[in-house]
Amino acid sequence: MPARAIMFQGTGSDVGKSLIVAGLARALTLRGLKVAPFKPQNMSNNAAVTADGGEIGRAQALQARAARRPMTVHMNPVLLKPQSEIGSQVVVQGRVIGNAKASAYQAMKPQLMKAVLDSFHHLIADTDIALVEGAGSASEINLRAGDIANMGFAQATQIPVVLIGDIDRGGVIASLVGTQAVLAPDDAALIAGFLVNKFRGDPALFASGMSEIATRTRWTSLGLIPHFADARRLPAEDALGLPGGGVWSRDRPKIAVLAYPRISNFDEFDPLRLEDGVDLQFLRPGTPIPGDAAVVILPGSKATIADLAALREAGWDIDLQAHLRRGGRVLGICGGYQMLGRMISDPDGHEGAPGAVAGLGLLDIETTLTGDKALRDVEGRLTQDEAPFHGYEMHIGRTDGPAAQHPFLVFSDGRRDGAVAAGGQIAGCYVHGLFADDHLRAHWLRGLGTTASGLSYDADVDATLDALAAHLERYIDIDRIMDLARVPRAIT
Repeated sequence: MPARAIMFQGTGSDVGKSLIVAGLARALTLRGLKVAPFKPQNMSNNAAVTADGGEIGRAQALQARAARRPMTVHMNPVLLKPQSEIGSQVVVQGRVIGNAKASAYQAMKPQLMKAVLDSFHHLIADTDIALVEGAGSASEINLRAGDIANMGFAQATQIPVVLIGDIDRGGVIASLVGTQAVLAPDDAALIAGFLVNKFRGDPALFASGMSEIATRTRWTSLGLIPHFADARRLPAEDALGLPGGGVWSRDRPKIAVLAYPRISNFDEFDPLRLEDGVDLQFLRPGTPIPGDAAVVILPGSKATIADLAALREAGWDIDLQAHLRRGGRVLGICGGYQMLGRMISDPDGHEGAPGAVAGLGLLDIETTLTGDKALRDVEGRLTQDEAPFHGYEMHIGRTDGPAAQHPFLVFSDGRRDGAVAAGGQIAGCYVHGLFADDHLRAHWLRGLGTTASGLSYDADVDATLDALAAHLERYIDIDRIMDLARVPRAIT
């Protein structure tokens, strides 16, 4: 039987599209169906390495996990990784093809549709149901020409759309009804139903609201979804949703992660954040590093040189020096590791204008940004105490110097990575995902004088996906959604 598909679009960003698709992927997988998540175009600096050697958005990685399928570049054929306020790196079917400012990218989109459709039809060849996620808002009619992310894709494949509104931000009736009002009639005709997400309180109080939306739009009401509190236990895709700004604990070691403007792969700290024995918070620019922090982490960055400038503008370079004088530890990962060195050179202008800038000078290393991108899963051991690790590489750049003669990691193939200085007080490496390894995380926490909670991170994510699936089974008419799904139009 040919695969069927249905698309989930939103009235805006962060209405819960990614989470709903992940929950439905797990629910339908538990029903015995072979599910394929798909997002034509994604914009995120939080990415994952795929089984076929490319990269996709972290949300599609979670959805693939929910569907119990290996990640593939075809689940997210176009990935935009913002490097500035107006420009992004463009990744097509897992590979970087270049950089483009927003205006130039609009002109590229018609040519990218072929890759999008090619990936989609490749993906659904061995699938029962494809769950397609749109991007941003369906009502951005100023971007409709050449669209590949929302209605442009739905029209090309002739699949029905479910529109999601977020009641938590207010104005959900207007946002859903208003979306229909601004869409072209042929686009609006593809919307078959709607969901209202993140409800809090007594559902009976919004029954008339659901009826009003259905009456005004003539769309099928598919469910009013209560807020799912355990969503915080799942990897986030958007840095705007990073937790932080809370009151620090008085009796647990403090871990401060510097959330500079183009922070990347920040979900790798979720396993630490969920541990009871430490208090991990992301610090926004303008928030000082606590004087009693045990560890400061410089995470990955999509624009290392620009984020280094932002770090200095925030005064964190001064805070780091004081932190080290007090005996605190510093860990840099990927872009953060590059920042810890004496110099970062970008001779070919991969991140902007060609040039070089001074680093923080905390490690005796220098980095040259190169065009080749490392994308692979890795494993090995820490050099200091033989503790094993698993993780992944996702970076450009070549780093070397005297400090690299004392590497942080040794891979199973004998390669060395990172550097350690000041008796272990300062360390850095290129490998992401270290703390998802339960044994490595427990070992690292013991070094902070605390004990791991016994959390099995992978098992926790799967249990949360199961709970999300049960939540959606209760509040969404999934059978009706399956009835609405259609066989996509073939590529012509």
